[in-house]
Amino acid sequence: MANTWMDHFPQKATRTLDEMDSILGFKLSRIILEGPNSKLNQTENAQPAIMAVSVLILRILEEEFGFDTKSRVDVTLGHSLGEFSALVAAGYLQFADALKLVRRRAEVMARCTRQIVEQSGESYGMVALICEPDRLEDLLKTVYEFLGLGTSRLDDTSHAMPPISQVMVANINSPNQIVLSGSIPRIKSLLVQLRQFGGHDPRAVRLNSDSPFHSPVMSPATEYMRTAIEGVDIAFPAMIPCVSNISALPFQSKEDLMQLLSRQCTDTIRWWDSIRYLHQERGVRCWIGIGPGKVGRNLVGKEVGRVDTKGGGVWAVCNPREIEDMMAALEKTESEARR
Repeated sequence: MANTWMDHFPQKATRTLDEMDSILGFKLSRIILEGPNSKLNQTENAQPAIMAVSVLILRILEEEFGFDTKSRVDVTLGHSLGEFSALVAAGYLQFADALKLVRRRAEVMARCTRQIVEQSGESYGMVALICEPDRLEDLLKTVYEFLGLGTSRLDDTSHAMPPISQVMVANINSPNQIVLSGSIPRIKSLLVQLRQFGGHDPRAVRLNSDSPFHSPVMSPATEYMRTAIEGVDIAFPAMIPCVSNISALPFQSKEDLMQLLSRQCTDTIRWWDSIRYLHQERGVRCWIGIGPGKVGRNLVGKEVGRVDTKGGGVWAVCNPREIEDMMAALEKTESEARR
């Protein structure tokens, strides 16, 4: 995750990883750099590691390549966990505050998963459903009907319902992909209902997660966030707008940010709506994904890449080899846009 950055930029990478260790009070950097992967992949380690490495990459862009985030970036957003990095990049949260929130939130989430598995005896996780784009709206409507959730009830009040009986729409990622979260046997039952009685036959892909993120199982994490964020110094307004995963609009106030960031643990991630808002209403044409993975970049590309736009592009910076290509391509597209 961070080894290539350590190889290419040892001083900058060491500084951020040492800062991370100091904030957390233990050597997470050793797990990141040396493993084992089984320990790194644990929720309570993986989430702060991903967030810290995302900030590390941004700092290298700024300090080694002269990338001026404040003047070059019009708006930030991040997919799920990535929202914390986006808030740091935009200036709403300090790195230390965000990292501590992420670590403790992840610990609560891991405990929630262990407890629900012990309580129910079932396996839990997440499953992506892929359908034809013109079928997505009807697929969502049918899923909500089978789950007993009208679209008007998709707010935090629905999470008081018993988590064992719940399957939730965790993500609406693109015009043809949603993600279900909850009990795997219940998700399989829902798929049977969709195919036999709902007139839908989406392709189902089990995600590499044993935790039902963005579902009622994670309600204790929402409660933790609501309490913990009260003690965090939030800058509002910050230097750059940031789009919420939950509202698919920029955060409107400090209170709005606190509420929506807390609800993110249990609510649906409206990624596709966020991308459509930025692309269609804000006219965003250049997209840069920063972090150790390319999920966000790939999901953005599926939406905005369907339209040939002069002066636009979608890039990911996941390793040092991609930086110079991204910077050159960005300069070219910005130059084309000015013509």
